[in-house]
Amino acid sequence: AFPRPNADLPLSSSPSASLLPGVLQEPGAPKSRVYTRGRKPGGEQQQPPSPAAMESKSVGRFTLGRQSSLMPESDGELEKLVAACEVEDPEIPDNIRLMYLANEGDLAGIEELLDSAADVNFRDIDGRTALHVAACQGLTDVVELLLRKGAEVDPKDRWGSTPLADAIHYKNNDVIKLLEKHGAKIQVAPMHVKNAREVPEYEIDPKELDVTNSIGTKGTFRVALWRGIQVAVKMLGDDVITDEDKVRAFRDELALLQKVRHPNVVQFLGAVTQSSPMMIVTEYLPKGDLCQYLKNKGALKPIAAVRFALDIARGMNYLHEHKPEAIIHRDLEPSNILRDDSGHLKVADFGVSKFLRKANTVREDRPLTCLDSSCRYVAPEVFLNEEYDTKVDVFSFSLILQEMIEGCPPFLAKQESEVPKSYAAKERPPFRASLKLYSHGLKELIEECWSEDPSKRPTFKEIIARLSSIQNHLAHKRRWKVWKWLRMQ
Repeated sequence: AFPRPNADLPLSSSPSASLLPGVLQEPGAPKSRVYTRGRKPGGEQQQPPSPAAMESKSVGRFTLGRQSSLMPESDGELEKLVAACEVEDPEIPDNIRLMYLANEGDLAGIEELLDSAADVNFRDIDGRTALHVAACQGLTDVVELLLRKGAEVDPKDRWGSTPLADAIHYKNNDVIKLLEKHGAKIQVAPMHVKNAREVPEYEIDPKELDVTNSIGTKGTFRVALWRGIQVAVKMLGDDVITDEDKVRAFRDELALLQKVRHPNVVQFLGAVTQSSPMMIVTEYLPKGDLCQYLKNKGALKPIAAVRFALDIARGMNYLHEHKPEAIIHRDLEPSNILRDDSGHLKVADFGVSKFLRKANTVREDRPLTCLDSSCRYVAPEVFLNEEYDTKVDVFSFSLILQEMIEGCPPFLAKQESEVPKSYAAKERPPFRASLKLYSHGLKELIEECWSEDPSKRPTFKEIIARLSSIQNHLAHKRRWKVWKWLRMQ
């Protein structure tokens, strides 16, 4: 676990405090030229341990003293962190010195560093600043000095904790008052409820999510550990708290995810809504998305393309047949289709999805831009800001199916922003692959699915039936080839 020093012990007796130097070598100076960064309370000269024992580096992790109030507890990780952050270079950067001196309460040393151009808002690898460190330790005079020197009052670390949140967690009342006096505010998540009985059943304690060694994935998604398993975490940025449209979109996505359960749809596991940053947690599929798979594999054989198409169609049919309200994905594209361990596909990312309520159609609140999502797979009625229904997903599906056969995205030579204009002008991607690959009605199915008239596009229920028939023909043809080869042996 990440041990936090006993709050009752003086800082100098903290088990890890002796790892950091009090006498620091001046960067670039001869080894004999050293200077003292202040003295301990009572005038005793600080004693220098070996700088090689330093736990952090300029872009490392500051592991001394009390840690972030939202930092997850994770067994067996401390040794890994220390090993990762040890440095061979005996010269310790000023920014790390600043965090150490903030931890030690060394006012003179801090002031000297800041006067020599050290960055008061420097962040370590976890996004923590000297103000975070001082707030955790309850060092009011250090907090006051840092604020006077221009420290940001409400910086967030990687777990979303601010100096004020840390001070509240460690019950440092004087620091709390000082930070609030300088404008620090308790950032309450927009979906926070006061009554514990109203907390949703799906709520996850953010401390259970360990993103310490997470790897970045697409967009706002990160991979984290939760209760011993890897999960995908969609983290909502700081701007979500004050952006009503984004909060509404988050609520809608959450409401939708709670209702879907299907083998070809990514499974929702829970969410963080009672603190900031807000998060949506889903199953993690390490094999990646269909987009990357097609980049690596190129064109697929028809039987493989049809098998994948059936997975997508089954997931989409479930969404469209959902009762009492159909679900329109509206952003169906290869990067939003994930592969599981068995090689099957699952539909994911419902960030712009819509419930089809009493009305039979919906409309976007504002015209579509390619900043919102990929425009290469969007139906023309969405691009033209017209009313639309579930058939927009059928249009997107047709482009994905053709891409699997052709081996390249639709209208690859065109700029993405120009592609929906082509669809609106009744242009469709050309069929360049051999017509043999589109046998048994596959080409005709694609053409019907991208019909200009949405009402003429088939439903996914109809698509599944036709794809199943095509799959049977392809499998029979394959068996015939195998039988013929065996007879020749």
